[in-house]
Amino acid sequence: MTAPGFWDDQTRAQEIVRELKSTKAVVDDFARVRQRVADAAELFELALEEEDEATRDEVGGQMAGLEEVLDRLELQSFLSSTEDRLGAVVSIHPGAGGTESQDWAEMLERMYLRWAERRDYETRLLDYQAGDEAGIKDATFEVNGDYAFGYLKSESGVHRLVRISPFDASGRRHTSFASVFVYPQVDETIEVEVQDGDLRVDTFRASGAGGQHVNKTDSAVRITHLPTGIVATSQSERSQHRNRDNAMKILRARLYMNRLEEEQKKLDALYDQQKEIAWGSQIRSYVFQPYTMVKDHRTNHEETDVHAVMDGRIDGFVDAFLRAGPAKPGGPAPAREKTR
Repeated sequence: MTAPGFWDDQTRAQEIVRELKSTKAVVDDFARVRQRVADAAELFELALEEEDEATRDEVGGQMAGLEEVLDRLELQSFLSSTEDRLGAVVSIHPGAGGTESQDWAEMLERMYLRWAERRDYETRLLDYQAGDEAGIKDATFEVNGDYAFGYLKSESGVHRLVRISPFDASGRRHTSFASVFVYPQVDETIEVEVQDGDLRVDTFRASGAGGQHVNKTDSAVRITHLPTGIVATSQSERSQHRNRDNAMKILRARLYMNRLEEEQKKLDALYDQQKEIAWGSQIRSYVFQPYTMVKDHRTNHEETDVHAVMDGRIDGFVDAFLRAGPAKPGGPAPAREKTR
């Protein structure tokens, strides 16, 4: 960084500084673990010499804690793509089925927000459309924090729910679907060229709850990228200007993912080991009745405490997905979101 001309290209310099900090953080973590192992080994030898069972047991507890740290560092080592370190933009859409699937979509939204909260990630709503009776028709939010996309990329696809419907007076079991799309949040180190002439910007009145101002002014914004047909919408804010900013953030993330997909196709590396995600080919099933189980159909990872999973404890599924094989650039092949 002290080399002549290093800061001439500010964007490139910031990217190098960011990569250096990220790499240094990993190296420092391993150095601390190595030191703790050395200290524990020395203490253990002393405990054996002194026949001190209490100290020996204490060392055993320390090693268990070190194993958890090593597991975390090992998992993070799978997140080597440039976009893995970025924040994430998450979009959730219900499938066919009306209120039942809209309620399921909202349950998934809560699950991811709880997961983000447990990891101390910040979240911000970008677009939201409430369901007619319950649940949501649409929700898009950003998750801000290191490696948010790297972890959440495993969630792209169709999620299936089996339960006794609270909306069915006969108490019958229903199957519902909702799709999740995860995009890397584009930051200042990633170039996504968007020409003003390639955009069509439409404004309209926001739907759903939100007060008189939201519903009686053209505050909602829809931006269409004409060359690709990709559409981004935001109506979560009362300000048209802020909704436009949100829609552009969503659009840039989707365009970046689209570019990654095209590059991967050219390299014939679009996850040939993964089943194509399409409506009706779920990646994960959540069963509430007649038994409780959550199963990921890509890794076969299962958990029986469905309520804990719905409360945001999805790390087991993320862990299994990342360990299933070497990560390919851009994360898993995402479902192609339908334009609205």
